[in-house]
Amino acid sequence: MAFEERLEEHRADLTGHCYRMLACAAEAEDAVQETFFRAWKNADRFDERKAGLRTWLHRIATNVCLDMTRSVQRRALAMDLGPSSPAGAFLGAPLDAAAFVQPIPDRLVLPVDGDPAELAAARETIRLAFVAALQALPPRQRAVLILREVLCWSADEVAGLLDSSPAAVNSALQRARATMSARRTPGGSGEVDEELVERYVKAFTSYDVEGLVSLLHQDAAMSMPPFAWWLGGREAIRAALLGAGGACADDRLVRTAANGSPAFAQYRDGKAFGLVVLDLRDGLIANTTTYLDPSLFALFGLPMTPDPPSRM
Repeated sequence: MAFEERLEEHRADLTGHCYRMLACAAEAEDAVQETFFRAWKNADRFDERKAGLRTWLHRIATNVCLDMTRSVQRRALAMDLGPSSPAGAFLGAPLDAAAFVQPIPDRLVLPVDGDPAELAAARETIRLAFVAALQALPPRQRAVLILREVLCWSADEVAGLLDSSPAAVNSALQRARATMSARRTPGGSGEVDEELVERYVKAFTSYDVEGLVSLLHQDAAMSMPPFAWWLGGREAIRAALLGAGGACADDRLVRTAANGSPAFAQYRDGKAFGLVVLDLRDGLIANTTTYLDPSLFALFGLPMTPDPPSRM
């Protein structure tokens, strides 16, 4: 097998790694391309007796991402940028898209098949809440946590990559764990509750506000990047939906998958409106993030206008 073909076998794995570091699909893909370029350029230095190709590529990718983090701002979710807004409050001015954790299609970062338990664990590590919590860490701490807890590298291996010591790596890991514990929302099962998703679609498409609200956690959040505006709690979300005057009553949803979670292309007046990502937890919806950026549709392979409904 040609060296380039061997590199391609690791693309999804590396894209997931770079996405956790950078929180942006486009930047993750750029980082992978730079990783492949550096690997190809230094192919004569690769010694499989010392480390496997996957390990070698992750070393390169980590250094690429650390280089990239020096010139970009930390991305976040709206909930990290300020307090919640009251229902009916003005959205405010949109922020630059670079302020937010961006979604990524599952197909770019998750294997097509494999062990169900491993796939569920992989989904958890690309959830929006998890990736946003990672961004709160300094870049080297972020790399340590990902390498140690997601890729399961030893402290010695991480120390070798970062030109550090195992003791320093373990210390960085402890600090990273403490930060993640303080910021992360509780995780889900890593599996998609299809019955819950079906109930959401039914309630949304029939504009059943009470039905929608019944599917939410008491502390659920709703946000709409690129605005810093967000709502916290079922009652605020109910009030906002009722006050919207049926604005989304005729919207259509088309299913896709983002960040290990169910997601939808939302169409309004026959045009692309936003990408909705649901964060599920314990049989209910914990967060709804609607990216009001139709340019994301191309990344997800979604049409800019929905297919006409079929007629019986």
